[in-house]
Amino acid sequence: MQPTKTRADLMMDLALVAFLIGFDVTARLLPHAPGVLPVAASGLFAARVLRMPALAVIVPLAAMALSGLGLAGDDWRVSLVVYAAIALPALAGMFSRRWRGALPIAATMLSCSLVFFVSTNFAVWAFSGIYPLTLQGLTACYVAALPFLEKTVLGDLAWTGVLFGGACLVQHGPALARRSL
Repeated sequence: MQPTKTRADLMMDLALVAFLIGFDVTARLLPHAPGVLPVAASGLFAARVLRMPALAVIVPLAAMALSGLGLAGDDWRVSLVVYAAIALPALAGMFSRRWRGALPIAATMLSCSLVFFVSTNFAVWAFSGIYPLTLQGLTACYVAALPFLEKTVLGDLAWTGVLFGGACLVQHGPALARRSL
């Protein structure tokens, strides 16, 4: 039997959604290492912890849209692929909620990072006009993007660790502090 969702649950979920969006927007607008952003990890985190996991998709999409107002835009087709790929961790998080522990979370984030790399760089090749629409152009696009792959994967995994680790400390920190006394 599932517990009923109350108005307080909804308010807590909305507060977390607002916090994560604000956090992600700030992270995108402040100077940062290329590809090292919390947006994808925030979507996964929201999907795994919200009582109403469907709200998780709002986190990366709103963060991208709001921060995009202050950043240079891409071709709309590239942006559409980026938005879809950055929302994927939220969707994957909803489907992976039944598996507990760090390994399923890390595996979900890693797979989403790889899908992001493949799909967004394919879109850059197909729509940016930078590369010829040939196999050699596609190869050149992926080769040029390889330095960002490591940063994206490590950044996504690191931010996932920060968010889930921080939540664990908030939930269990007082109990751990009492044990050490």
